Amino acid sequence: MVYAFVIEPASYIAFADEAEQLDKLKEWDLVSEKATKAKTFYYKGNGLKEACGIVGYVDHMTAVIELPNKQKHCIHPSYLKEMQAANFGQRYASAADTEDAGGEREETAAETASETAPVAASPASASPPGVEAPAEDDRSAADAFASFVASGDASPASPAATRALPKAKAGAARSKKVQLPEEKVKLTATVKEFTTVPNHFADNDDEVIIYEAVTIAGTETELGEAWSSHSATLKKLELEAGDKLTFEAKVVAKKLAKHPIPYKINNPAKIAKV
Repeated sequence: MVYAFVIEPASYIAFADEAEQLDKLKEWDLVSEKATKAKTFYYKGNGLKEACGIVGYVDHMTAVIELPNKQKHCIHPSYLKEMQAANFGQRYASAADTEDAGGEREETAAETASETAPVAASPASASPPGVEAPAEDDRSAADAFASFVASGDASPASPAATRALPKAKAGAARSKKVQLPEEKVKLTATVKEFTTVPNHFADNDDEVIIYEAVTIAGTETELGEAWSSHSATLKKLELEAGDKLTFEAKVVAKKLAKHPIPYKINNPAKIAKV
């Protein structure tokens, strides 16, 4: 069976091993920070419910899944996450009867994301071409997709941007877009506090560390506040609020639940107190 809806990636980065795959799934929030292996994921849409494997990615916001017939399909991670909900099919029951209805939902979602973005995205920073995006009637996924579109380079003079946020806060207007590095970098940071956030996939909440004065060494790029999991490795250091650290890690744009912390520090290594 050949799936007509499939968006084949022109090229993609395949996971080298299960460890790399698990790191990416955590970055996309598809598994919990405490997960030790990937789980089974399902593609629900176009009248299907098929087990699929996440085999790689085109970029940090475009996952590549493999369907049972070995076809590969580009999909937004937030949309794939929404598909795992037990009631996902009910949300789309009225529009899932035909493939045309599915295409119309995707087009509506793209228009919604464009209209709600705080700034107009340049052609280079628009949503990745050929990526299945959240449907318009799925608000949580659509909001996540709109946030991704909004993260592109801005055109402050755009009339669309003016209409989208006529009452934007002055502080937000003054904020400067930070281009996060794709690879691990050396960072300096100060421990601000320790807290926990809910984990809906486990009995206990996740322990996290919030950092302040986070700076990319060598570039003096200031990120401000960031967070990371309070891993067993970090616990061995017996950190306290006020401790200044240097370490190597990858930084991604991932907000901490219920906290206005915009960046997450993944897998810190070579940690040292200053």
